[in-house]
Amino acid sequence: MRLLPNPFRALVIGSSGTIGGAFVELLKNTPSCSEVIGIHRQSEYRIDYQNLDSIESCATALTHKGPFHLIINTIGVLHSNNWMPEKRLDDINAEQLAELMKINAIGPALTIRYFSKLLDPKGSIMVTLSAKVGSIEDNRLGGWYSYRASKAALNMLIKTASIEWARTKPNATLIAMHPGTVNSELSKPFRGEQIGRSAKEATADMFQVIENLKNEDSGSFISYSGEKLPW
Repeated sequence: MRLLPNPFRALVIGSSGTIGGAFVELLKNTPSCSEVIGIHRQSEYRIDYQNLDSIESCATALTHKGPFHLIINTIGVLHSNNWMPEKRLDDINAEQLAELMKINAIGPALTIRYFSKLLDPKGSIMVTLSAKVGSIEDNRLGGWYSYRASKAALNMLIKTASIEWARTKPNATLIAMHPGTVNSELSKPFRGEQIGRSAKEATADMFQVIENLKNEDSGSFISYSGEKLPW
């Protein structure tokens, strides 16, 4: 049974980013999507993971715009002007580890908490972008300590919330999704321009997976190709 109704209404969180912006464009051009709203740090309804209080206030401000049938959270950070992913144990520092946990795990967890109230209780999907490098079982190369740890924490938070949702929101599906390598600012220092796909192609792949989700997929870690990934 199709989870997204026709028509459906969508919300993209982090729409100023490469993937978020591409999702907004894709949904605007999807006939079955009657409305898509994009939010970011400078949008009318502002959300900023540097100010965690903005998550609740943004969700509250959007209450009158709901309910939404699809919410996609694309916010995440891998590097900054001050630091890059750690190659060695000796590179770990508390500031970087705390910052990535804040942006990649704490912010998304609070987003699930507050924005889940905007989902249509009759049937809806919430997707949070994660990363395959957050898989503990799949970790064969090491390195990237803070990023891996923050995405692993995010995955656990999503899995745990999905178990609660099975009782409290039985018609809502919650998943973590791996977008693959996309040509974006996040991947640029790591040859993303050479090995990555365009954001348009990546979001098209992910949306195809989203359209085919089943309620029993809730609590899964899924790749853009539809593959179930190990936690």
